Amino acid sequence: MSRWRDIKRGKINKKISPENEIKYASIPDRIKAFLTDMFMIMMPLAYIVTYIVMGDKESMQSSLIARNSLWILYGLILSLFWSIKAQSPGYKAYNLKVVDTKTLQKPSFFKSVIRYLLFVICATTIIGELTAFFRKDKKTLHDILSGTFVMAI
Repeated sequence: MSRWRDIKRGKINKKISPENEIKYASIPDRIKAFLTDMFMIMMPLAYIVTYIVMGDKESMQSSLIARNSLWILYGLILSLFWSIKAQSPGYKAYNLKVVDTKTLQKPSFFKSVIRYLLFVICATTIIGELTAFFRKDKKTLHDILSGTFVMAI
């Protein structure tokens, strides 16, 4: 066992234990989790809105309000998953978790909504999603701006 003053002076390097090390989620796992969420959450919502609420495909395609409300509802459901469990169904399937950068705890609902809105903006410009390929911590632009990141469990 090392003494505190020796560690403080730099004579002994304090090793980071595997329990304290942050494991950032890989890009392929994040993509697979996103696709799983799209099929498990978005597809049933799209079916319900298209055929039960709107009546048919043509009405859905012609209604901007219906399409936007579908994306808003999807975002609220994802934000609830992230703020309550820190995992959506896709993240759970691939052992991923969304956490706050500062506290390493699950993000608040407000922060989760901001993260989703930033994701929509960054995904439309594709540049925000490509930032993960150039960073060691695999953070995308919406992760950086919202103060969250995805870690592997």
